[in-house]
Amino acid sequence: MKTKPFKKPFAFVCQHIRKRSNGLFILLALFLGFGFITRMVLMIKASPNISWDSSLAAAFGWGLIFDIGTAAWMALPFILLLTFLPEHFFERRWGRLAIHAVLFVFLYAMLFGIVAEWVFWDEFGVRFNFIAVDYLVYTHEVIDNIFQSYPMPLILSGIAATALILHVLIWRTGVISEWAAHSAAPARTRYRFGWVAAISAVAVGLIVNQNWLPDFANNYNRELGKNGLWSLVAAFKDNELDFNRFFPTIAVDKAFSFMRKELVEDGSVLLRPKEKDTLRFYAKQGPELKLNVIQITVESLSAEFLDDSGRYKHLTPNLAALEPRSLVFDNFYATGTRTVRGMEALALSLPPTPGRSLVKRPHNEGLFTLGSLFRLKGYDTAFLYSGYGYFDNMNYFFGHNGYRVIDRSAVSREDVTFANVWGACDEDLYRWTMREADTVQAAGKPFYFFLMTTSNHRPFTFPDGRIDLPSKTSGRRGGVKYTDYAIGRFLKDASTRPWFNHTVFVIVADHCASSAGKTELPVDKYHIPLIIYPPGGQLPTGHISTLASQTDYAPTLLGLLNWSYPSRFFGHDLRAIDPEEGHAIIGNYQKLGHIEDGEFIVLKPVRENAAYRYDFKSRAMIHTPADEALEEETISYYEVASYLYKHRLYNALTADEFAAYMQQGRTPAAGG
Repeated sequence: MKTKPFKKPFAFVCQHIRKRSNGLFILLALFLGFGFITRMVLMIKASPNISWDSSLAAAFGWGLIFDIGTAAWMALPFILLLTFLPEHFFERRWGRLAIHAVLFVFLYAMLFGIVAEWVFWDEFGVRFNFIAVDYLVYTHEVIDNIFQSYPMPLILSGIAATALILHVLIWRTGVISEWAAHSAAPARTRYRFGWVAAISAVAVGLIVNQNWLPDFANNYNRELGKNGLWSLVAAFKDNELDFNRFFPTIAVDKAFSFMRKELVEDGSVLLRPKEKDTLRFYAKQGPELKLNVIQITVESLSAEFLDDSGRYKHLTPNLAALEPRSLVFDNFYATGTRTVRGMEALALSLPPTPGRSLVKRPHNEGLFTLGSLFRLKGYDTAFLYSGYGYFDNMNYFFGHNGYRVIDRSAVSREDVTFANVWGACDEDLYRWTMREADTVQAAGKPFYFFLMTTSNHRPFTFPDGRIDLPSKTSGRRGGVKYTDYAIGRFLKDASTRPWFNHTVFVIVADHCASSAGKTELPVDKYHIPLIIYPPGGQLPTGHISTLASQTDYAPTLLGLLNWSYPSRFFGHDLRAIDPEEGHAIIGNYQKLGHIEDGEFIVLKPVRENAAYRYDFKSRAMIHTPADEALEEETISYYEVASYLYKHRLYNALTADEFAAYMQQGRTPAAGG
């Protein structure tokens, strides 16, 4: 009998797979093939940004290693099946049907993985990471977001059709049917195979370590060297990283010594200089301003969206009109790439601890926050969020750290005129805010509100007829323009309220729209706006060019209000420091950075660091030898922050403690 032409290339293979154990190698070959295809697809997607040099070949080499490591773990359930299924199982009808089912599901899963990685790469420019881990936790929001953003019925049916075609083509090669026909194996042989295969798979899986992956000059090339599933599991394991275990450290007393010198650069005075604490006092001359504060924290508002000469020009006319009447910070940076990181820094003025944000960690109650301080000054404080605040543990964090909580679940259905999976539209949020402000004003109290918007987020849907761009199909551009429109309308409506001229409006972003870049921490992808608008004219206006990050927001705001107060904040009052001392804290869940005067230090697990010289104009970043003093300063910021959280020392003050420190801080012996 002649071999069909389609089967000729596989005839040799068919002759050598007539053992049950060889079914495992068929599976592994398919898995590695899909790993290679995924890497090729992402390479094409990232082609404008990758480096077409030897590092690309290295990325594929490392990728194969991580594909093998992932395949080893993936093989374990199949090893068990091949070991314990009866001797002639695959020769029978039900066995053949089982092979067909498993092959189709496997092919569908592999194709689905390629599509999922494409979508994730399109959004974040990386393989699966800690963001994907969070997405697995909040499946309702994420699934709804995906279905609102992409034509999922078409995509899923396309994946199924492709999987079916591949299934037929693979079966027609004869490789699998030939294996099934000769897969009989006695129990003794199966068990011997099972032990050896399982031990080998576990050994390979345990040996391969993602920390092996070297640093590449281009981070896109480095990401190509990963396996998405392996990265997902690694991110889950490392979602909370102990600083002392994984990062470079110095003696803790030395770290606190560094921080004591750093903290007082803005004229504050240490209250407990001999203890492991950051407590210090700001003493101001003249009367304090008891102005209301409405802090509008805007989802994904990159600084480039406000650049009227760039590619996003004419999208933010309301914010542009606001700038001449505001204090604008031109070199202000987010500390992280997630909303919870922005919240953490803006509320706590604390450098980001590695792994999960404090917003989502245990023992995050009773911390020293901007809200707790406003409360001690007699303010009503509230966190207002247009979505459901159980997401990312927001309600719990704010509710246990000095804020009332108003989210979508706290308002009536009539209060939501338009919503998508992430929350009510910005206009609804601002309407809730004005109602809260009216109520508090009527009670005779000043207020501080922390608002968090959601409209500038995929799927970028908003009410029709508001702007000259369509909802959803205009993408990010529509989201940004609607965000600007809603802020403009809010300020116009608020101007009719009696509290308007006695209120400071803050517009600040939680993070940038994109964090992907060629470098491991692309500084320009952390650049966000900070605009402080006092319609009553009580505060200075103009531009401040001092380098800063979100940790500097709280002390700067309170400095503008001319407050005297005790503080545990890590940031500085930017108007009180020498501009040359300005610096920025930026990072992600694994890499922790500090930049000052263009010198950029990045701390990495396991106990590694890198030094760069960064040019803010050209955005060029080059490796340089590490400056020991700057390196230790960087370590000190993160080590002290981690120490205070771990030992539960970054605590809010009680009313009695606050009064005592106010008295102590105003005496000549303060800090002595």
